[in-house]
Amino acid sequence: MDHLTPHQRSKNMAAIRNKDTKPEMIVRRGLWRRGFRYRLNHKRLPGHPDLVLRKYRTCIFVNGCFWHGHLVELSKMESSACCKIPSTNHDFWVAKIRRNKERDKEEQKLLAAMGWHCITVWECELKPSKLEETLDSIAFTLNHIWLQDHQAKAVSYTILEEELQMQMAAEE
Repeated sequence: MDHLTPHQRSKNMAAIRNKDTKPEMIVRRGLWRRGFRYRLNHKRLPGHPDLVLRKYRTCIFVNGCFWHGHLVELSKMESSACCKIPSTNHDFWVAKIRRNKERDKEEQKLLAAMGWHCITVWECELKPSKLEETLDSIAFTLNHIWLQDHQAKAVSYTILEEELQMQMAAEE
């Protein structure tokens, strides 16, 4: 049962922003500290990604677990570990979350067709216990994308016999 009046609930829901949210700010600060530079909410790209890293041809979407139905299957639309679908006005929320999930998929398909990579960061992955691991994972993925796009190849060096002798001497 909702402990707020319908007017209070409406006011709370209207105050929720779609830009500069706390999870988005956490990701932005973490990537900036790691040396990544980005643009915010690029208007010309489908879905207006939260962060756009042109050097990596990558868009990052920072999604709230509730609004984008994290771990909720489209076919069942039942509550998950981090997304509890409200019991009041249930049909409305199911339809809204379903539309959001379908729109997210469609936007990512359009971005992929344009040659962009998409990374989705979920709000639950930004909890203090998982934060550094998540940011390191994003940094690793971005570096991997850059290497793939620039076709960096590993160079194998032949070790000369003299160098091998020198290494062995140093080890002893």
